Amino acid sequence: MKRRNLLGGLAAGAVSSLAQTAAPARSGGKPRNVIFILADDHRYDAMGFLKGQEWLETPHMDRMAREGCHFPNAFVTTALCSPSRASVLTGKYAHRHRIIDNNTPVPPGTVMFPQHLQKAGYATAFIGKWHMGGESDAPQPGFDRWVSFRGQGTYLPSPNGLNVDGKKVPQKGYITGELTDYALDWINGRKKDQPYFLYLSHKAVHANFDVEPRYQGKYANKEFKYPATMAADGDMARGRPMWVRNQRNSWHGVEYPYHSSLDIAHFYKQYAEALCSVDDSIGRVLDALKTRGELDSTLVIYMGDNGFAFGEHGLIDKRTAYEESMRVPLLARCPELFEGGRTARPVVANIDIMPTVMDAMGLQAPAGGDGRSWLPVARGETPSNWRKELLYEYYWERNFPQTPTMHALRGDRFKFIRYHGIWDSDELYDLQADPLESNNLIYSATHQPVIQQMRNRLFEILEETGGMQMPIWPDRGSSQNLRNPKGSHAADFPEELRRLPKRPATHQ
Repeated sequence: MKRRNLLGGLAAGAVSSLAQTAAPARSGGKPRNVIFILADDHRYDAMGFLKGQEWLETPHMDRMAREGCHFPNAFVTTALCSPSRASVLTGKYAHRHRIIDNNTPVPPGTVMFPQHLQKAGYATAFIGKWHMGGESDAPQPGFDRWVSFRGQGTYLPSPNGLNVDGKKVPQKGYITGELTDYALDWINGRKKDQPYFLYLSHKAVHANFDVEPRYQGKYANKEFKYPATMAADGDMARGRPMWVRNQRNSWHGVEYPYHSSLDIAHFYKQYAEALCSVDDSIGRVLDALKTRGELDSTLVIYMGDNGFAFGEHGLIDKRTAYEESMRVPLLARCPELFEGGRTARPVVANIDIMPTVMDAMGLQAPAGGDGRSWLPVARGETPSNWRKELLYEYYWERNFPQTPTMHALRGDRFKFIRYHGIWDSDELYDLQADPLESNNLIYSATHQPVIQQMRNRLFEILEETGGMQMPIWPDRGSSQNLRNPKGSHAADFPEELRRLPKRPATHQ
C-alpha cells in the first residue's frame, strides 16, 4: 500500500476544497428537511429506555426510539468535543481534518458539508455550541443563520452573551431552552417550498452543571449504581494498564476528580437532571414539526458528541477507547425513509452523519470521506460490505497529560487498543464475553493470532487514510497534572513485563 505523506494529505485537502465550487449532484431523491441535534458528553446508555440507571427519565428520546430507529452500536472516532464535531461536519477522521483537540484552529481550506447544502439551495442554520478553533464564536462558513457563544458557554446568562449573526446579544435565560427558542423561531420562519438543514448543538450535558430550576433535585434521593469496574483491582481490573491505574489519582480519576473531592453519584445525578432539558428540547422540536405538517417527512437525528465515564475503570470523563467513552446515543426518526421501532445493530459513527444527511436530501456526498450513509442500515438493508470494524484515535494533550495517544480497532467481537509513546501494556477485550472490558487479554497465548490480525488491520486503515503521522500543534493553556498525595501510589509494572537477566551483560 502506498503511504500518504503529510504534504500529500494537505495538498489533497486543498485540491478538494477548491474543487467543491459546484452544487453537489442529485442522487434521485427528493429534497428533504433535516434536523441534527447534538448533545455534549451524553453517554450511550443515559436514556430512559436503556435503564443506564433505573430511575432515568427521557420520554422524548424514548419516543424517538419507539417511532424511529435506535443505533445501539453508534460510536465516535475521537471521544473529544472538537475532533468529534469536526468529524461530523467533514465526514473524516481527526488525523485527516487535523482538529485533534479543543484548542486546535480549523485549518484553512477546511470544507464542511453545510457549505455543499447551501450550493444545493438549502437554507442552513447553526444554533449552539461550536467549540472549534479556540474561543471564537464568530459565524462560520456554511450557515445562513448563526447563534453561538464563546467556548463552552454558560448555562445561565453571563457577560459574554451570544453571537447572533455576528452581533453580540445578551443571553436571556437557561441556555438549553434559549437555544431551542432560536431554533424554533428559525424553523417557523421557513417557507414550505424552501428545504432546510438545522444543526442544534447543545451545551448540555457538559459540566459544570447549573440545572434548570424545575429539574433541580429531581434525582437527589435516587440511588446511583456504581460501575463494577470502578474497583482498583481484582476480577474487574484484570490486566489493567499502568496508565489507567495511575489516572485513577488524577484530574480524570475517581480519587481526585477535577482535583477535588467531587462525589461521583452526585455528579451523575446533576448530569441526569441537566439532560432533562435536552430531552424537552427534542420534544419541542418534534411538536413544532407536527404543527407545520413536516413531522413525518423531516429526518430528525439525535446524537452525543462523545460518551462519558462515571467511575468505569476508575476514571471519569472521555478520551479513552473504552465503551463508555467512545460509544454514544444515536436516534433517528423519519417515517418516509424507514419504519419506526427499529433497532439497527451494525456499527455506525460520527463520520457517517455527513453522507447520511446528504443521502436523505437526495444529494451525493463529495468523494474522499471516511464515512457512508446509514440509511440502508436504518431500513434493515445493511450492505454486505458494511464496515466490520471501526478505527478510533486520540492524541495526547499537554493540558490533560494523564491520557496517552492511542489508536484502537473496535470490531463486532474484539477490541484492540494500541498505545503510543508510553512504556505500558496494550489491550484486547472480548466484547461478547466481557462487555465491561474488565479482563485484558493482551498477554493471552490463545489470543495472539487475533491481536496480530487486528494490529495489522489497524495499520492498514491508517495507511489507507493517511494516518501515519502524528498531528502536532503548539502548547496552549495550563496542564492538569497534579496527584493527590493521599491517593493511590504509582502503579507497578505487570508481571508479564518483568524478567530477571539471563546472562551477564556484554558490551558491543
